[in-house]
Amino acid sequence: MSTRRQLPEAPYLAAATGCKPSHLPVWFMRQAGRSLPEYRELRAKNTMMQACFDPALVCEITLQPVRRHGVDAAILFSDIVVPLRGAGIDLDIVPDVGPVIDHPVRTAADVAAMKGLDLQRVSAISDAVGLLVAELGEVPLIGFAGAPFTLASYLIEGGPSKQHERTKAMMLADPSTWHALMEYLADVTIAFLKVQLDAGVDAIQVFDSWAGTLSLADYRSHVLPHSERVFAALADYRVPMTHFGVGTAELLGAMGEAGATVVGVDWRTSLADAALRVGPNKALQGNLDPVVLLAGWPAVERAARSVVDDGRRAVDAGAAGHIFNLGHGVLPATDPGLLTELVDLVHSL
Repeated sequence: MSTRRQLPEAPYLAAATGCKPSHLPVWFMRQAGRSLPEYRELRAKNTMMQACFDPALVCEITLQPVRRHGVDAAILFSDIVVPLRGAGIDLDIVPDVGPVIDHPVRTAADVAAMKGLDLQRVSAISDAVGLLVAELGEVPLIGFAGAPFTLASYLIEGGPSKQHERTKAMMLADPSTWHALMEYLADVTIAFLKVQLDAGVDAIQVFDSWAGTLSLADYRSHVLPHSERVFAALADYRVPMTHFGVGTAELLGAMGEAGATVVGVDWRTSLADAALRVGPNKALQGNLDPVVLLAGWPAVERAARSVVDDGRRAVDAGAAGHIFNLGHGVLPATDPGLLTELVDLVHSL
């Protein structure tokens, strides 16, 4: 394990660990990316996959929103399918589509043929983290990975899916193959997060973007044990660990049991309600609707003040702290100037 940076003044780390921050911390999922003209300029010369495996580019893109907006945390610029590429799976990130898998995983033989994460193939990630830790000063760096269920969905469907039909069919009709795949993906996720932690990230976030498509019963039987194993394997690093999914109101209690110290909440659930569902001693992250940022500053200000008030109610209801964020990622059409104003507003509150 690397020697972790000591950042006693970092508001993000304070709020994530149940301490009192100097101000309400704020960062945004997808804060680095298509909403920023400086990002679009860099990406015009590189594909998404090229950018994800170029340490200097990863460093620069990760730093862009920190410089521009003054957010309280940086999140490593990457993609949740990067570790799958690092395990030798043929895939690409297709513009306006998302990850596309050349040979979807559909059978027990497909699962048995999969290889573990090759650390050499993801050395660019640890190099990028090293560059960032040197550049960020007092700003914490969040590493991340996709959760086993969300990675399984891409592998089985062959790309993004609305209904996740093949994924659920395997889960319900062929549980032995399903659990073998989920165990494999938990191993890959643990190994990939350890790469980032050993290189010096200050916190991690696990994105279970598609878990909200599941019933609570299916989540508990088929997904939760594998997510629990990921968080348990990383607990000794003693860094804040966030668990986030979209449309997960019914799952928040179970997600709170998985072992993360922070639970991300989307915009559909009030933070005060989420605090009761998640249970005490967990910080909450969220949860401004990203679409509000397309509605102009008066709407943004009203909604942001409401989220801050809701976060205070959540802390009164037992949450360990509140980190201001969106309920999902920044949309590409968002005006970056509004994001900067939003950061200033949240800090002033």
